[in-house]
Amino acid sequence: MPDPVRIEADYLIETAFDPAEAAAVMAGEQSSGTFVAVPGETPELKARSAARVETVRIIDEVPGPSLPRAGVPSGSAPAYRRAFVTLSWPLENIGPSLPNLVATIAGNLFELKAFSGLRILDVRLPSAFADKYGGPKFGMAGTRKLSGVHGRPLIGTIIKPSVGLTAEATGDLVGVLADARIDFIKDDELQADGPACPFEDRVSAVMKAVNRAADKTGKKTMVAFNLTGEIDEMKRRHDFVLAKGGTCVMASLISVGYAGIVELARHTELPLHAHRNGWGALTRAPSLGWSFAAWSKLWRLAGCDHLHVNGLANKFSEADESVIASARSLRDPLFETAPMVAVPVFSSGQTIRQAAGTWAALKSPDLIFTAGGGVVAHPMGVAAGVEALIEAWEAAMSDVAIETRAESSPALAAALDAYPA
Repeated sequence: MPDPVRIEADYLIETAFDPAEAAAVMAGEQSSGTFVAVPGETPELKARSAARVETVRIIDEVPGPSLPRAGVPSGSAPAYRRAFVTLSWPLENIGPSLPNLVATIAGNLFELKAFSGLRILDVRLPSAFADKYGGPKFGMAGTRKLSGVHGRPLIGTIIKPSVGLTAEATGDLVGVLADARIDFIKDDELQADGPACPFEDRVSAVMKAVNRAADKTGKKTMVAFNLTGEIDEMKRRHDFVLAKGGTCVMASLISVGYAGIVELARHTELPLHAHRNGWGALTRAPSLGWSFAAWSKLWRLAGCDHLHVNGLANKFSEADESVIASARSLRDPLFETAPMVAVPVFSSGQTIRQAAGTWAALKSPDLIFTAGGGVVAHPMGVAAGVEALIEAWEAAMSDVAIETRAESSPALAAALDAYPA
């Protein structure tokens, strides 16, 4: 369990130096150390505020440096070793401050010459952070209550084209999707508040279509409106969505930043759908950056209800094993008394073909499964696309082969032909 008075972070390091010495350099850089002794850097100060090296465990040796411009010891041919390292800091250094936590565990250390690789693997926080930050307000339970979907994943899609549609055209498209009884629709991250499709005009047109479909079908589709912007803009946009009867808002995490998401989450009365666009720059190099498990813990703490995790057989570079590990990590409790569990959102090239594999890996229906072409490109139309995805998930959760379920489902049978394995 987390130490009640210390912050802990785990790292994968790669270095040509003694890993224990390199870890000590990390600890000094990220707390009270300086590269030469200076007045004021007293033993008493170090005892009170220095980061502590808790663990150094050598993993293996690699043939060469993963990153450029890494330093090497003088006088001998360098040998590059990887090691697992845990550092800890006194909570008193920063208090329960999320922005300053990021500076502490992920600051200048990436630039230190001692390292040819450095990656944050995990973080454990004192309960004081749970006392200050509320975490997700809605999570899966709140999302199910607002969407009316129980016992299976929410089936969703994304508005495409991402930009270029007017507010009226966006409303028309949402009307088609809502009439097809889709559970969830999200704005693309590129659509925000441009002159061609102003935010308030788009929300008004979309909610008119959603409400009209709900009157007809009895089902109100959840729409995640992208309100990414400056803090006051996002608050105003949230209030407008709420006033129009909307049930979800969306923000781009890296664009808005920790302080912005914290403030938005405290303000919101709707689930916060968190988009991770830009995440690849933080993780694609395996010896640099963040693991999703560590990174997403901070966004869960900030108050995000839904977090994107990519999808199986996706169009990006991420392996299926990484996608599943990311999704599972969102169920790991942050604190014993405050789990702060978030909803994984699967996307990127998803169709009926990924339902069985996703279910087999998670054994949980508590997720949002979004498909663009996997819904709207169904040969029998959008309603059949929604039906086929629901059928595929119901088959997976019942351990029935998708081909067997398709024998009694024309929509699913047509999808099998349209989306080959």
